[in-house]
Amino acid sequence: MSLDSRELRFALGNFPTGVTVITSVTDSGELLGATANSFSSVSLDPALVLFSLDRGAFSLDAYQKAGVFAVNILSLDQQELSSRFARALGDKWEGIEYETWETGSPIFPGTLATFDCRVWNTYDGGDHVIFVGEVLQMSRDANAAPLIFFRGQYGALAPTH
Repeated sequence: MSLDSRELRFALGNFPTGVTVITSVTDSGELLGATANSFSSVSLDPALVLFSLDRGAFSLDAYQKAGVFAVNILSLDQQELSSRFARALGDKWEGIEYETWETGSPIFPGTLATFDCRVWNTYDGGDHVIFVGEVLQMSRDANAAPLIFFRGQYGALAPTH
């Protein structure tokens, strides 16, 4: 059976996800940033997380060579950050506030959670490369609401009260 890639994409869009911006920094100091919803926990001991990046991404080679990355899980009021870093090219970093931790990867304020990681390994994921990172440092905000992506649109969780 041959799957239609467009229909597969629509079917996969039925799984609501959080939204992240994966950041990194090259040896020469170039900042990298890409919006991704392909984030997952892998292991608690050791602390490992993963994301995947399209093989066609302009910055793939730079991410692979950097050896470090940060996962910034976006809060509901950070939709503009998601849209900005979803663009392929352009100056994504102009006017963006960030700090750096151990790896030097940019960390955004106001996120739900952030994980500063060293690349543990990369794997072939078909038309994507899967990056597994060892978490070196993290933070979280237990009170912020998450930015959700579902069927190609941003959204929010319904109140549970």
